[in-house]
Amino acid sequence: MKPTLRVLLTFSLASAVFLTGCGKKDQPPAPKSDTEAARAAAMTVPPGGAPTTVPGAAAPTSSSVQGRAIEITANDQMKFSTTEIHAKPGEALSVTLKNVGTVPKFSMGHNWVLLQSTAVVEPFIAEAPQAAATDYIPASQQKNIIAHTKLLGPKEQDTASFKAPEKPGRYPYVCSFPGHYQVGMHGELIVE
Repeated sequence: MKPTLRVLLTFSLASAVFLTGCGKKDQPPAPKSDTEAARAAAMTVPPGGAPTTVPGAAAPTSSSVQGRAIEITANDQMKFSTTEIHAKPGEALSVTLKNVGTVPKFSMGHNWVLLQSTAVVEPFIAEAPQAAATDYIPASQQKNIIAHTKLLGPKEQDTASFKAPEKPGRYPYVCSFPGHYQVGMHGELIVE
C-alpha cells in the first residue's frame, strides 16, 4: 500500500472515530419504523408515472422504482467510479451505489447523496459527522437533498430512485461519510 494512501486511510479512520464520538448523546436515533415511514411518505406516484420524491422529505431507496439505471461503485480509495451523470429535465433515474471495498462500514462506509443545485456543499459536509445515527444525513439539511442511499458496508448496495430536477443545471452529489468528500468523493448530475 502506498504511504500516501495509508496516511489517508489512517486519517479517515481517526476522523470517523473522533467525529462520531462528538455527536449529541442526549437524542436517541430514530426507530427503524420511523425511517421507513419517512421514506414511504416521501413517495408520490403521478398517474401513469414512476414514484417521485416530495421536496424536503427523506428520499426513497427502493430498487423497484422504474427509471434509467445508473450504477456507481465506491471503493476503499474513497472514489466514486462515476463523477458525472447526464440527464434530461424530469427524467426518471435509479442510481445504484455498490460498495466494492473491503474495509468495515464503521471506518469506511459509503453513501451517495444528491443535493439541490443551490445547496452549499461545505455546510452540509460540516454537519454530516454529527449525524452518524442517520447514515451521516443531517436532518437540518433535508431541504437541500434530492435523493440519497443508505450508508453501505463492504459488498452492500442500495438504490435511490428519483426524477431529475426540471431545472437545467449542475447538481452536486457526495459521499457524506466523514473525510470522504474532502479527498475527492463527489461528482455532479448535469441536467440539460
